[in-house]
Amino acid sequence: MSPFLSEHLSPAGRHLLDRRRFLSSSSTALGSIALTNLLGLDGLLAAQSGSPIIDPARPYAPRQPHFPAKAKNVIVIFCAGAVSQLETWDYKPELIKWDDKPLPGGPAVTFQGPAGNLARPQYAFRQRGQTGKWVSDMIPHLAELTDDFAFVHSLTSKSNTHGPAENFLSTGFNLDGFPSLGAWTTYALGSENQDLPSYVAIPDPRGVPQNGANNWGPGFLPAAFQGTTMSSKAPVRHLAAMGVSPANDQAARTLLQRMNARHLEAHPGDGKLAARIASYELAARMQLSVPEISDLSTEPAHILKLYGADDTQNPDKAAFAKNCILARRLIEKGVRFVQLFNGAYASGGKLNWDGHNALKDQYDVHAPILDQPAAALIRDLKSRGLLEDTLVVWCTEFGRMPFFQKGAKGRDHNPDGFTCWMTGAGVKPGVSCGETDDLGQKAVKDIHPLYDFNATILHLLGLDHERLTFEHNGVQRRLTNVEGHVIKEMLA
Repeated sequence: MSPFLSEHLSPAGRHLLDRRRFLSSSSTALGSIALTNLLGLDGLLAAQSGSPIIDPARPYAPRQPHFPAKAKNVIVIFCAGAVSQLETWDYKPELIKWDDKPLPGGPAVTFQGPAGNLARPQYAFRQRGQTGKWVSDMIPHLAELTDDFAFVHSLTSKSNTHGPAENFLSTGFNLDGFPSLGAWTTYALGSENQDLPSYVAIPDPRGVPQNGANNWGPGFLPAAFQGTTMSSKAPVRHLAAMGVSPANDQAARTLLQRMNARHLEAHPGDGKLAARIASYELAARMQLSVPEISDLSTEPAHILKLYGADDTQNPDKAAFAKNCILARRLIEKGVRFVQLFNGAYASGGKLNWDGHNALKDQYDVHAPILDQPAAALIRDLKSRGLLEDTLVVWCTEFGRMPFFQKGAKGRDHNPDGFTCWMTGAGVKPGVSCGETDDLGQKAVKDIHPLYDFNATILHLLGLDHERLTFEHNGVQRRLTNVEGHVIKEMLA
């Protein structure tokens, strides 16, 4: 080795140029490689990242899951405002015995003020189907499908406030700025349809939920994976050019496509540019596909009747029913994730399920809007064979207390024990997981944080919730934070 070369090498570099040391290091390195390979074959290494490799020019292209999936698509029916488990799915006969009596050792004050006496379920319960599960008369159409559902009665949330609790259910975090379940799903799997958004959020006809777009936002994931909002009443905004003829609009889009292609050729490897072009091209294709799928006039009369979309006496029910039909049509076209909202923002319970003051009076209004359309959606999916590949999820952000609020006829917020369910692809029908106490206040058996619920949804889609990550600010983030277990009892 020349003196000149030696002078310009670091001590570590000169060390490596020593022949004996080089051979010694090589033998050690080869042994390490062999050991790593053996550990990998035995599954003893840390889990590899399950983050997808995404072509910026084709962000919505379908991608393979981590393992064979039971479900290809998802419909989430999100009842905003926190539906009372005690008036719907979680039958507590002890509440009837203790009606209008104080809860021994109960809290003096809850979220909105002083606690009153215990209150019996405000609707009669009866046993349903082959399982004989007790379900409320408040939702007779959904109750008929009880045998098809897998219930989890022991869910818990980290917040008793609507906005943060909606965030926790939708994103796994109380704070704003984290990706929604739908964004994680479409980031991982893309979509089977390249002419429609991979993720669609359908707001309630009465308005958006408390935390609005956070429920379908992309957070720190690429913006391509945010939900696109549309409904039977409100089409996709800014889809058509105002004051421009279709022919001129097509000519302008064709020219723009050529210019974009030339610019991309001149700047190869520009991922952001490719992503922008992909979003513009999707918007152009949506100009044709969205009006077609939103046109419910092609639905036969018996389908409109099945859903209640022809109900002239209840316009909110009819509008929600049309949203349910739209959800089915989107699934038929291969849209990966549809989020269907029932209930809007905080309004003293007038526009959502937030029954603080007059729970029964308000639920008498809200229940018919949900019940027939949601049940019809499940029946319709099943009759068309779509439920074999589609997971349907019913959820709400938390539950309700077993006692009324003092001086009122409603129940306060309860994040310590509530119910959600799933049905469809990969779900074991007719099972109930976990329990709350005899009065329905707290989960006491097989307690499942909402992390577990979301982990189970991802599992049915063929995704490992621990491997599906995205690096943000130096942290490998995931939907379930550092927690979560699949609820295996719910799986077929």
